[in-house]
Amino acid sequence: MKIILETKRLYLREFIPLDGYHFFHLNNDPEVIKFTGDEAFESLDEAYDFIKNYSEYKNNGFGRWAVCLKETKEFLGWCGLKFVKDKNETDLGFRFYKTHWGNGFATEAAIASVNYGFSKLKISEIIGRASIENKASLKVLKKCSFKFKEQFIYNNQPSVLYTIKNDKY
Repeated sequence: MKIILETKRLYLREFIPLDGYHFFHLNNDPEVIKFTGDEAFESLDEAYDFIKNYSEYKNNGFGRWAVCLKETKEFLGWCGLKFVKDKNETDLGFRFYKTHWGNGFATEAAIASVNYGFSKLKISEIIGRASIENKASLKVLKKCSFKFKEQFIYNNQPSVLYTIKNDKY
């Protein structure tokens, strides 16, 4: 298990095969994926295959990470950075079990991911996208000091693009 970073309450680590279980359950909750454009996995095997074939760490040196509670090692969700090659941009993403919504975990993990991207990876700009209706995600982006850039349509939903720049690079 490779831990990437730690916060006061959390640690973020690379995915392990057993995380397929959590991906299956996260993506099979309609409320969790309501604004993502993602679909539910058809089976646990499909979710395990997704994790097994997750190549972001190898291809880019970073990716999304499992977010775990330090105290119990419980998997809460995921958060991290994703390099989108065809757009030459790095985006912040996160997804948590509903039982952990409203506890500040997404904000804590997101701030840590942005800081890691700027300080360790030397990324010059990180973007965040969200549906206009996804008030919780918009709140996280704002708490991370992202600034509104533009409105657009994503998955047939009015959405917004936020950005944060690394002043050091």
